Amino acid sequence: MAAKRKTWAEKMNPDAEPKVKKVDSDFADIPAGATMLIATPNIVDDYIRHIPKGTTTTLQQMRKDLAAEYNAEFMCPVTAGIFLRIVAENAYEEYQKGKPVSKIAPFWRMIDKKSPPIKKLTFGADFVLEQRQKEKISA
Repeated sequence: MAAKRKTWAEKMNPDAEPKVKKVDSDFADIPAGATMLIATPNIVDDYIRHIPKGTTTTLQQMRKDLAAEYNAEFMCPVTAGIFLRIVAENAYEEYQKGKPVSKIAPFWRMIDKKSPPIKKLTFGADFVLEQRQKEKISA
């Protein structure tokens, strides 16, 4: 029997700890020998909740900000994208269960119609674009 898939809430993994490690070889935009933060979904969630209403930021900016906060030179681009998706899916799941939009992580401030994560969201782009429009953020 196949293992039961984890829910998005379980993937938020509240017990996970951030790690800063030295990269042995070049990895994505990170040169060998640099320090790299592997954050957690909860750290990404917290970061997103601090983006002011009506404004946006990028995955690249979040990577810079969090790397600096955790005294690393870079933040892992792979886990950053994965954790952004986990936060978005979890927030939408909470919304579906009745949590008001004002109480979920406003992931639409980091995802727009051109960003790669939008194509991976299980619930599609409409909710993201609708929230961006409500906050008068360009699509």
